[in-house]
Amino acid sequence: MRLRGKKGAPEMLAQMSTLVVMNPEAHKGKWKELFGNDHPIYVEFGMGKGQFITQMSVRYPDINFIGIDMYDELIARASEKALALGEQAGEGMEHPANLKLVRANLEFVETIFAEQELDRIYLNFSDPWPKKKHARRRLTHPRFVEKYSRIMNENAEIHFKTDSVTLFEFSLNSFADMGLQMTNISLDLHRGGLNEEHVMTEYEEKFSGKGMNIHRVEVVIGSAALARYEARKSQVKRRY
Repeated sequence: MRLRGKKGAPEMLAQMSTLVVMNPEAHKGKWKELFGNDHPIYVEFGMGKGQFITQMSVRYPDINFIGIDMYDELIARASEKALALGEQAGEGMEHPANLKLVRANLEFVETIFAEQELDRIYLNFSDPWPKKKHARRRLTHPRFVEKYSRIMNENAEIHFKTDSVTLFEFSLNSFADMGLQMTNISLDLHRGGLNEEHVMTEYEEKFSGKGMNIHRVEVVIGSAALARYEARKSQVKRRY
């Protein structure tokens, strides 16, 4: 959802070159160089106001995080959150050093990342595009997932959350039709109470507060990730 115009957003973003990336295509295949380390890269596609990705960057400093959205207003909101977290951390930190915010259209995600560049993709409360004729616009449609698969490496996983039952059912069928391994499927993520390790998005807080179910699934794609999954499954079988 696009916010009403945030006054001065373009000017604000132009002054935040260490956090905001306005020309992501220039860094294709070079994101680790931009971060200045060899840490894994986790990306949230459609980050909204940025609560999830900014908090994740603070909680996991040894992971590089990228939040992507296509509107200046949303990038600006996320930037404000990142700056506030930097102030809280002190030590002269302007914002979390392992965080970049990107303005981009996900239709062209293959122009932003090179093959095998990403370790994990988060899809949190993506637009459900409820009309059948708009199914191809859903971020879990096979045409998007195929793009993700090409830019993800051997550790690849997709973590997907939504409040939409119809989108969740569509997504599970989409992943299954592509022969992808799914795990940790939940139809009511917060049924047993909130997990302290769980970082919530703005939408998640809103919907959970209304008693709505949150649906979640992890999709295991990369060869190394699949091997770890199979090893864990074998350990469980041996226990029983």
